[in-house]
Amino acid sequence: MMSGGEASERLAIIARLRKGSRERAKEILAEGPPYELAEAGFGRHSIFLEDDTVVFVFEGRGVQALVSKLIDDPAASGSFSAWAPLLAGTPTLAHEEFHWEADGR
Repeated sequence: MMSGGEASERLAIIARLRKGSRERAKEILAEGPPYELAEAGFGRHSIFLEDDTVVFVFEGRGVQALVSKLIDDPAASGSFSAWAPLLAGTPTLAHEEFHWEADGR
């Protein structure tokens, strides 16, 4: 839940990495996000990295609209170009189907 009892939504973007590109992905991630997450409206953001996959998880109210706005923003989307040579195919969206959270957290 977000502050004020507003329901938070989560959305994941899953991308396959080309073989041997994990280290470059780590370098890009170490630079931090190319946009201000709080200003973009997100409540939380996590990135999971595996040898051949990267998963970007966005959380916030109306998260799908927030992600779409970010992708459509020329300034932010231009900075995503660093990922293009690392990706094997087109990233996909995964919508949350289940979430559990302990009371009081």
